[in-house]
Parts: sequence; C-alpha cells; structure tokens
Amino acid sequence: MALLTLDEAKAQLDITSTAHDVELQVYVDALDAVIEGYVGVVTPREVAELVDGGGLTLSLRHPPVIALASVSAALSGGTGYAADTLHLDGPAGIIRRLDGGCFTGGPWTVVYTAGRDSVPPTIKLAALILLQHLWRTQYGASRGLGSIGGGDDFAVTEPIPGLGYAVPNRVLQLLEPFKRPPGVA
Repeated sequence: MALLTLDEAKAQLDITSTAHDVELQVYVDALDAVIEGYVGVVTPREVAELVDGGGLTLSLRHPPVIALASVSAALSGGTGYAADTLHLDGPAGIIRRLDGGCFTGGPWTVVYTAGRDSVPPTIKLAALILLQHLWRTQYGASRGLGSIGGGDDFAVTEPIPGLGYAVPNRVLQLLEPFKRPPGVA
C-alpha cells in the first residue's frame, strides 16, 4: 500500500502523458515523509527499534502500531518478553505488561509493524493537495495556475510561525484530527 500512486498523482494534476512520470514519482515518494511528520506512520512497514528505560511502559517512536512481533533482550543477560504477555496501545505506541509488572532487564529490541491498515481518505486528500501545491514549483510564479487548482494559497500572507510554506494551511487542517500524540518525536 502506498500513500499515493503515480496514477492518483497524475489524475490530481490532470496529466495524461508519461512525459513527467520520472520527475512526478520523486514528488510522490517525498510525500510520505512530510505527511508522516505530522500524523505518524501511514503506510505499514516493519520497524526494529532499540528501546531503553523501564518502568510500567515502553514507548515506541513510530506510532501508530498495528502489531507487536517481539520484545527481545538487546544485551546478553537481559530479559525478553513474549508478545502475548503484553498489551499494545497501538495508536499511542505504548506497551504494558499484562500482569501489571515493571519492565526490567533492558534495553530491548522491539520489532513491530507501524502504520495504518488503510489510508484514511482525509490523509489521502491532504497528500493530493500537498502534491498539487509542490508541483506548482515547476511552473513559476509568472505562469497561470488555473489548470492545477488556481493560485489562491500560493500567496499566503499569514504563515504559521515556525513553519515554512512547503505545507499549506489547508493540508495542516486536514491532518489535524490525525496528529501524533504529545511527546512523540
């Protein structure tokens, strides 16, 4: 599963030829990192992460999490935990022991599947709008933009402090309901 396919991108931009396919694919491939920077992992993938610490929970860095495969000791003499003895809060990426005990004997190598079972339509729409916005750089400010959605958001006068203009406000608004939980880098 991909966030966007080349065919979806071409349909959004009303491109019918193959003349720009290679260049357009670069744009399509770049969308995942930008969108996932706001909402966490979208397209499912396996992650192997070194988790240190302990206490009642282990926090994973790439939520949401679909499935937990293993929690194994990263060092000799450490303690591993069978996945069926753990509770996974997938949206938050938090692991707890079912018996309520503390995690000891770390650090651990945690292997899991991060992402979503399907791409929510709102995230897909945000990706399409972001693609359209970024593709406009091919045309320059002096050329008409009517054929790819107009230019009204191209001249933003009130940008969000601290954010560049690579991501338009309308994309941020669409992604808002899917924002990562606080404290997730």
